[in-house]
Amino acid sequence: MADTRPIGVFDSGIGGLTVLREIWRATPSESTIYFGDNSRTPYGTKSASTVRKYSLQNMKFLETFDVKMIVIACNTASAYAYEEVSKQSKVPVVEVITPGADAACMATKNGRIGIIATGATVGTGVYENAVRSKAASLAAEGVNAAALSDIKIFQKACPMFVSLAEEGWWDNDIARLTAREYLDPLKEEGIDTLVLGCTHYPLLTKVISEVMGPDVKLINTGVAVAGSVREILEKNDIASDLVDPERKFYTSDDPNMFEQVASPFLGQGLPSGTVHVTTDRYEV
Repeated sequence: MADTRPIGVFDSGIGGLTVLREIWRATPSESTIYFGDNSRTPYGTKSASTVRKYSLQNMKFLETFDVKMIVIACNTASAYAYEEVSKQSKVPVVEVITPGADAACMATKNGRIGIIATGATVGTGVYENAVRSKAASLAAEGVNAAALSDIKIFQKACPMFVSLAEEGWWDNDIARLTAREYLDPLKEEGIDTLVLGCTHYPLLTKVISEVMGPDVKLINTGVAVAGSVREILEKNDIASDLVDPERKFYTSDDPNMFEQVASPFLGQGLPSGTVHVTTDRYEV
């Protein structure tokens, strides 16, 4: 029997919409509820305890809609709060780091993997740890062992990519100059796989690909997350069969401002009908 309950997705702002878009593509019959905590963004400048508190409040808000799954579409929240959210949630929880790390390990041919993210995410080391852990387990199983037995990881913080994405400057000279400044050192290291470790970065895929060249595989973590979502739906027999699923949006800031900035992320006249809510009233 089909389970038509929605999937809940939260992020510190609008970057998680790139993950939401991939979830729609992978599971077109699923209803979704997206919450962007824009009034408290960015999470990357907050302490780990504060991010955990915010994330648990967001989880409790989404649970009021009887969601069947929660997706943490934020790298910082995934790094700091996934374990606690997963422990307290009544439904399966998906984060954005592990699926991307897994995809990178499966993609690399020479074992040289680059990771780009915000300074906060790079500083936690969560992506590097996730990649090394997956590489070790796969190599032990004899999967891609030639590449993964001696893996090399190169990280680079690319904070200006977030501003470029939100400005809509995805394909211009400023974006290209910035990309070359950030990415040339990674290119010189001979990486063949690059993890886009921030949910804003897929919007700059064209420019990033131009700079890195055709031999470097880009890992869109949103695609990897959407694949994990689909697998959990099928494994737990909770997939929906809706022909016209609902897509609802909430923000802790001004809804009109949210929609203006978020629209280029989704297209198709979305988001629309966004409602203002605050989650700080939920006790954790």
